Amino acid sequence: MFPRWMTVALAVGVILACRALACADEDSSQSKVEPDLVYGHKDGLAMTMDLFRPAGEGNGAAILFMVSGGWYSVWTPPENTQRIIQPYLDRGYTVFAVRHGSSPRYAIPEAVADVQRAVRYVRVHAERWGVDANRLGVIGMSAGGHLSLMLGTTGDDGRADAKDELERVSSRVQAVVALVPPTDLRVMVWESRDSLPAYRNFPALELAMDKAEASSPLVKVTADDAPALVIMGGKDELVPAKHGEWIDGAFENQHVAHKLIIYPDAGHGLEGDENRKTTIREALQWFDTHLSIAP
Repeated sequence: MFPRWMTVALAVGVILACRALACADEDSSQSKVEPDLVYGHKDGLAMTMDLFRPAGEGNGAAILFMVSGGWYSVWTPPENTQRIIQPYLDRGYTVFAVRHGSSPRYAIPEAVADVQRAVRYVRVHAERWGVDANRLGVIGMSAGGHLSLMLGTTGDDGRADAKDELERVSSRVQAVVALVPPTDLRVMVWESRDSLPAYRNFPALELAMDKAEASSPLVKVTADDAPALVIMGGKDELVPAKHGEWIDGAFENQHVAHKLIIYPDAGHGLEGDENRKTTIREALQWFDTHLSIAP
């Protein structure tokens, strides 16, 4: 039997993502999959991602899908992931399903560093996959949404003097879609007086306040951030809609391209067929707009 925290994480990271992002009824047999690409190592373990190519001619842009719920990152058969990302493949996007070092073994700052490395890896090898290195988007739900916003707000240009080839390459993304993302971990970690009882189900939130601040997208917003679409549930009791409102205000103050959508009657799963359709439509439109080739 799974421990309770793992059950919650799986529900957030897999079941909810399936409901909110897509979950096509049938997988496309024409899409091409390259599983378990290794983008790094830590503690003798490989960090991996799955590559999904569109069936027809791709549009040259790529989306990194953050495989994360409760900052727990789980391997699933690629065909399961494909059901979630199929609308993006149908639109011509190449998609990378990125797994990070998982809670409880690894903390949130390490997960952030992992997905930053994943962006650098995709950028270094972009030509090999027919991808434009300057047209990378990112999408995720809940903890995956948090990591997506961290990529959008902390991207850098790399360090020319780095010994690691990947560290010399930019970790910037050009568009973010974040669904029900935590944006300020300072109100969520266990030592916070505002921390909700439900957060005790997530070992990743047993985090020192200084590290919580350093890993909060809200604190990291600057004028050079990637355009961000944030979608929240008005009745979300796990990650209240105010998280979206907070970062929406920060983006507004810094003149970052942004859009906030709140479904009034939705919870953390953004439940409802109409919400699901709207989420897919809005996400695709956001990526189409911000990952298009400049005229």
